[in-house]
Amino acid sequence: MNSRKTLIKVSEYHDSVSLMALAQQLARLPGLNDAAVVMATAANKELLKQAGLLTGEAEAASANDLVIAVSGESEALDRALGQAEVLLQKKTASQDTGEFRPKSLRGAFKAHPEANLAVISVAGRYAAGEAWEALQNGLHVLLFSDNVSIEDEIALKHYAVAHGLLLMGPGAGTAILNGVALGFANVLPHGPVGIVSAAGTGLQEVSCLLARQGIGITQGIGTGGRDLKAEVGGLMMLASLMALQADLETRVILLVSKPPAATVADKILAQIGQGEKPAVVCFLGGDPVAIQSVPNALAAPTLEQAAHLAACLAAPGLQHNQAADWSQDFIAQQRAGLQSSQRYLRALYSGGTLCYEAQVIWQELLADPVHSNAPLRGINRLPDSTHSIGHSAVDLGEEEFTVGRPHPMIDHDLRIRRILQEAQDPATALIVLDVVLGYGAHPDPAAELGPAVRKARSLAAEAGRELIVVASVTGVEEDPQCLSRQVQALEQAGVVVCSSNAAAARLAAALVS
Repeated sequence: MNSRKTLIKVSEYHDSVSLMALAQQLARLPGLNDAAVVMATAANKELLKQAGLLTGEAEAASANDLVIAVSGESEALDRALGQAEVLLQKKTASQDTGEFRPKSLRGAFKAHPEANLAVISVAGRYAAGEAWEALQNGLHVLLFSDNVSIEDEIALKHYAVAHGLLLMGPGAGTAILNGVALGFANVLPHGPVGIVSAAGTGLQEVSCLLARQGIGITQGIGTGGRDLKAEVGGLMMLASLMALQADLETRVILLVSKPPAATVADKILAQIGQGEKPAVVCFLGGDPVAIQSVPNALAAPTLEQAAHLAACLAAPGLQHNQAADWSQDFIAQQRAGLQSSQRYLRALYSGGTLCYEAQVIWQELLADPVHSNAPLRGINRLPDSTHSIGHSAVDLGEEEFTVGRPHPMIDHDLRIRRILQEAQDPATALIVLDVVLGYGAHPDPAAELGPAVRKARSLAAEAGRELIVVASVTGVEEDPQCLSRQVQALEQAGVVVCSSNAAAARLAAALVS
């Protein structure tokens, strides 16, 4: 008989990657059907409920409590929870290796006086204080943490700009500085394009598309997603833009963000106009008219187009294949197996900017609206992020899904559950996925997503339906996961892999139109 049981660890915190590893170890124990190890946030409780793992004890737990939930054969549950206790204790003990490890930024400064940058990834309530200490010691900062107040962000950035320092973030997940990858980033060649981006996966997508055309970058600077809000004033994008304009190695500048506040966009465009270097500006979903009025600025509606324009500026003789990724015969063949009830696309993203780019494209190509937990301009918001309605694009990297659990570029468990959920909906025609490679990401995403796609297609087939799965892979051949190996494994699982996120969005629209 299948039963469920939970263990609550009151006010106990462990990093999300450790929790992911523990859940995976538990799930492999004999007699268990499923396991989850998460902080007891409201969103995680809803996910436990959907997985059939929510008990009364877990429902009553606070957001600061750790929940270990298991289901399976009754006699295996206590054994599994006991094993979880042992594994947590081993983790704590393994951190005490006898090797000197600084326990504070101050200790790290003393141990590494040559360092000039700090990467800060702590709970949001502590992050601003750590960033202040780093800046005041003359270090640039990549502030990976989120949940930092906008007032703290403004003060930190004003101080950084005044002292010639970078304060990237809060919530800056990607940067490539002097060839060093920070956070989620890819193995890129050195070249003439300097990138400033208020979007982590946006930076990854454009830099990888450039690399595939043989074009490298000088710098890839992440600003954090709120930098271009009116309150912050684009402080870090402006400072980074001016630095790239003064950099002798940078010949082409590429800016990426969601639409800035109008006053901020004016400042950025004015600064581009004061420089001599060409700049490609991709304000996703924004109005290109103002950009086009600046003589040395080019407007790009998508990340794909931004990379193409920057490559052409960097290498004027570059040949670019403008051929479509698919034929009309291919589209007809894919649609032939769909039932009349299968009308909608369901997109499950790990990259927030990729989710946004797809919605920009679908707004133009689809007659019906696309609902999302991260919608364009706040319209067509999903009432419940855990359930799709109509066309839906879900950003699984939004805070509601990542508090107390790893980012979906690291842990595919939540997305796999959602793939299987969508496959059982008779209205689902196709599922759209992004797969992001590089440092920090899952070491072999296709090894987990491939079997999930096979199972999803099998579930649909058992119900007499076809299920189409379309994906793009953000990465390069030199990444630890190897681009071609990931593409091949996904295709073998029945996934239609496109050359870019934009191409995948266009194909998805063609298949459901």
